[in-house]
Amino acid sequence: MKRLLTAIVIIFVTWGLLPCRATTTIEEAESAAIDAAQKWLALIDDGQFEKSWELSASYFKANVTLEQWIAAMKGVRVPLGAKLSRKVLTTKYMTEMPGGPDGEYVVIQFESSFQNKANAIETITPMLDKDGRWRASGYYIR
Repeated sequence: MKRLLTAIVIIFVTWGLLPCRATTTIEEAESAAIDAAQKWLALIDDGQFEKSWELSASYFKANVTLEQWIAAMKGVRVPLGAKLSRKVLTTKYMTEMPGGPDGEYVVIQFESSFQNKANAIETITPMLDKDGRWRASGYYIR
């Protein structure tokens, strides 16, 4: 009987009839979100604004057009000049964001320095997107 039950569970998992998702800790989520954020910010640092938009969360792309994104980056990020340094200051895992859908988010603040702005705080909010990848859903420079 025990073998039969095990076989049924294996079949259901294999066929996708039973959820089988590995449990992810908040620390693992934050680590994955930081990695995604750093790769995404590197695109912005390199002036690859179109590519950064393409790799953003589907929620972000549904609310910000490519043209709006490029204009915002040219108006806000380009004047700062080259990135000199960037380090993680804070992270906060959340399941709700004001004005956004419920989901998994990590709000990350980076302490950054640029050629034309010595002290800046960059806030980026990756979210776990529909495809299971962490993708940027918000970005702000102060």
